[in-house]
Amino acid sequence: MKFSFFDTLEAVLRSGSLAGAARLMNVTPSAVSMQMKQLEAHFGRPLFDRAGLTVRPTPLAREIVEVMREPMQRVEALRRRHGAQVDGLMRLGVIETMQSALLPGVVAWLRAHHPALQVRPVRGRSVELLESVKAGRVDAAILVQPATGASRGLVWYPLLRKELVLLAPPGTSESRIPALFRTHDWIRFDPETNAGRLTARWMRKHVPGARPAMDLQSVQAVVAMVSAGLGVSIVQQPDAHMTQPLPVRILRLGRDAPSVQVALMARQADAGSRKLEVLRDAVASVPDPTAAR
Repeated sequence: MKFSFFDTLEAVLRSGSLAGAARLMNVTPSAVSMQMKQLEAHFGRPLFDRAGLTVRPTPLAREIVEVMREPMQRVEALRRRHGAQVDGLMRLGVIETMQSALLPGVVAWLRAHHPALQVRPVRGRSVELLESVKAGRVDAAILVQPATGASRGLVWYPLLRKELVLLAPPGTSESRIPALFRTHDWIRFDPETNAGRLTARWMRKHVPGARPAMDLQSVQAVVAMVSAGLGVSIVQQPDAHMTQPLPVRILRLGRDAPSVQVALMARQADAGSRKLEVLRDAVASVPDPTAAR
């Protein structure tokens, strides 16, 4: 019996469904169902009361999870403490907004814990990095996860959610967003990105008829233009390292403000690799760049 089956059982209990466990474990719902059936065969008793699409864990299922939790944690700690050093090359795609926020901490952690593992950063837009991972040109990427699709053959590990905000020049005092767009040029962030498409949808609803004066593919370039008083823009909330030298006003878009999910992704075939495991550990070691706000 594989230890990972008990992890999956705990995920079913934690999420309340087989589909939820599949998302947590980055496997298909059918794989979760198969693992649960093998556990039931092993114990000779059902672990769930099944009614339609819902599953309700039996007392035995809860007891198994409780009994196995501590030994599983101890085995994992032992494996990590005595695991072999990871070496070789890790080609890591990183979108612009995450390069200064996450990359230094990730590389520093890997050098301290796995000095023989060389990290080769690759910069690109999310759509480009997604295709590079699929094609095997990079091993993993930190990017904005598409709202739909793009999951076949891939695994996703959510990192943080970034809200879209309005950037206005530091000398302005107007707080009404439509009024800011009437008195300033719209510096539009790359309309081909997920953030750009979300912005377009929000603008059609709240500032209909607005036309961009220019398009820029770099968030840092957008911040610089807005800081210089050349217009207003909607982008992912920039991190402090970007706005300290380039001050801007940051205004929230309201209750229906769109947001993007930043995630680490890789090919499904690499989900169990030691390189990806240590990369996930490295990313987890970096403080949330939005936490200090």
